[in-house]
Amino acid sequence: QVQLVESGGGLVQAGGSLRLSCTASGIIFSIHAMNWYRQAPGKQRELVAGITSGGSTKYVDSVKGRFTISRDNAKNTVYLQMNSLKPEDTAVYYCNAVRPLGIANYWGQGTQVTVSS
Repeated sequence: QVQLVESGGGLVQAGGSLRLSCTASGIIFSIHAMNWYRQAPGKQRELVAGITSGGSTKYVDSVKGRFTISRDNAKNTVYLQMNSLKPEDTAVYYCNAVRPLGIANYWGQGTQVTVSS
């Protein structure tokens, strides 16, 4: 059974930092592309950051220079370091794993990030 378990969310003041973690089980983690999505109330889910199995990264423009995605294949874990947080970063953040060729797509349960002004 595939499980993605996020942690690290919480309440932080604007300008602060949080680090999200997502630990996977039931998959060959190293071959999966890993993504972080977020969904704010009343808005569509959006891709925040992604990292391929080879370590290439991508970010939505609004977080470039502030967020960093990384992975530790030995720990089956992907991270999202979030610095200089803004109130508009408030959302539920979801971890996503994509098998090669998009054959399968897995999701975590989400973790709430709230940034107060």
